[in-house]
Amino acid sequence: MSLAVRVIPCLDVAAGRVVKGVNFLNLRDAGDPIELSKRYYEQGADEITFLDVKATVDNRDTMYDVVQATAEQVFIPLTVGGGVRSSDDVARLLAHGADKVGVNSAAIARPELIGEIADRFGAQVLVLSLDVKRANDQYLVTTHGGSTLTMLDALDWAREAIERGAGELLVNSIDADGTKQGFDLELIEAMREVSSVPVIASGGAGAVEHFAPAVAAGADAVLAASVFHNAELTVGDVKTALADAGVVTR
Repeated sequence: MSLAVRVIPCLDVAAGRVVKGVNFLNLRDAGDPIELSKRYYEQGADEITFLDVKATVDNRDTMYDVVQATAEQVFIPLTVGGGVRSSDDVARLLAHGADKVGVNSAAIARPELIGEIADRFGAQVLVLSLDVKRANDQYLVTTHGGSTLTMLDALDWAREAIERGAGELLVNSIDADGTKQGFDLELIEAMREVSSVPVIASGGAGAVEHFAPAVAAGADAVLAASVFHNAELTVGDVKTALADAGVVTR
């Protein structure tokens, strides 16, 4: 596991704009992705994650433009997810400046995709994105931006995906998403137990004191969106809070 914890702002992008909702619903405009990425880079972000939340064909070209424009101005790793269905999609994103690519729904539909991407580009390029919902004392994976609940156990799926070549897990709690009540610590602990690769905690960050517990639960990186977009917190605020809690950051 990495020694230093990464702080990662996440930008949900639709039609070239950053959007934000609560529990994946009621999306509203939150700004220009290139400007926001630059701001977070200047604040000391370790990485930036873009999620194309309306990854239909017509938005795909817009997304490539956004990724390219951001990569030209921001010199930290960029992860891009949403609508990635083939290793050729990955090749095109990397060609436009992405460093890592997130896959979710397409990998659940066809798990072989994970191995195809890892074999072609290396496991370090592949981030498995898991949108997880608690149901009947079990963690289940959802697809299509959290809208479709599968019967797939999230922990079993994480294990399988790592065996197939996923290099990181982006674990997003749908239950906590946008609530600002803190990360789902039980979910992070459960993922940490099954994962031999870095775990990125996502969903629920609302205050500086929420980040250190996520790391204590087993996160190698902490990801947040609305607290940064609304300028409630800066990346520096989070890193200071982590340092005060004895967590080493980059």
